[in-house]
Amino acid sequence: MQWWAIASCVLLTAASAAAEPVEIRIGYLGPAGFRPSLSLLQQGADNDGLAGARLAIEDNSTTGRFLDQRFTLDEVRLKKDDDAAAAANALADRKAGFIVADLAADDLLKVADAVRERGVVLLNAGATDDRLREEDCRSNVLHIAPTRSMLADALAQYLVWKQWKRWLLVSGSHPPDQLYADALRRAAARFGAKIVQERTFEDKGGARRTDSGVTLIQRQMPAFTQSAPAYDVLVAADESEVFALYLPYRTWDARPVAGSAGLVPTSWDAAHDQWGAIQLQNRFVKLNARRMTARDMQAWTAVRMIGEAASRTKSGDAKTITTFLKSPNFEIAAFKGQPLTLRDWNRQLRQPILLADGRMVVSVSPQEGFLHQTSELDTLGVDRPESKCKLN
Repeated sequence: MQWWAIASCVLLTAASAAAEPVEIRIGYLGPAGFRPSLSLLQQGADNDGLAGARLAIEDNSTTGRFLDQRFTLDEVRLKKDDDAAAAANALADRKAGFIVADLAADDLLKVADAVRERGVVLLNAGATDDRLREEDCRSNVLHIAPTRSMLADALAQYLVWKQWKRWLLVSGSHPPDQLYADALRRAAARFGAKIVQERTFEDKGGARRTDSGVTLIQRQMPAFTQSAPAYDVLVAADESEVFALYLPYRTWDARPVAGSAGLVPTSWDAAHDQWGAIQLQNRFVKLNARRMTARDMQAWTAVRMIGEAASRTKSGDAKTITTFLKSPNFEIAAFKGQPLTLRDWNRQLRQPILLADGRMVVSVSPQEGFLHQTSELDTLGVDRPESKCKLN
């Protein structure tokens, strides 16, 4: 072979190598199956959350093509008895520098501790537990899902703005219900509402989808809410979905319902159409033949945050991306009217909270008049002076 032919081959090989995009591998760790609901119209999809991450990979790739970056999603779905920490380590073995996690609080902590020394960063897209951002905070976890305290504060601000300050608080008997009730008590005290009485709805099991179900519920709910002190609004804490959806239009007194039913605080709702959100909603429906949920949006935001940081730093290096994510220069657009940023004291994503009734978005918190010296978004949830988080 002539010298010039050899040189051409070398140059072509070098050019080909230079054109090879940098791969940014993102893991997704979430439950297999779907989350059941009392309402047939609100049954969780099998890909709840995951569908949002997949859409964000497409969005990242649109920009990535111009920067020689390729984003891939390595999906792991956990069955009931699967080891979440082992699954996370397997993702790390496959070079995932980031893991979007939709896990219960205890599993999230196990995973965070298991991959911490490997430099893997978790983006919590599911767990709302405040303790994950406070006494149990971890330096390698970024929290995309809002906390229970953020959701409760968002609701409380609106109810107080409406002058519905007298609450009847009804909570379920399961631990998550009690945690949400704690957040609502905190919010009431914080913003000047008064809980006139508390009641607990005990979960005694049994099926309500029977031929006599409507008649049974129609008798049970008025009797359960009878003889309450004068109140403006019934606030329900029922994350376990045992009773709250049965409350609207069935309370003894003609009062609105909020919390786990009626007016619900959420990070996202299928009815949200402001600030360009309709464009995202339409693309999601086209790909998935269903509406976008809060978990979908939280996973979408998590993956987009990685894509935004990779784009801004023009790097595929996980450490470089992570450093930028944690810096004061990072912000992400998420169709909520303002850029979202991370709190530096506990790595919680600041974000407006939607208040929706199942058909429309009624309002968006923080509400007008609730001021803060740094950001009005910090009126939602645990503020810096209150935080118990000690990041290493």
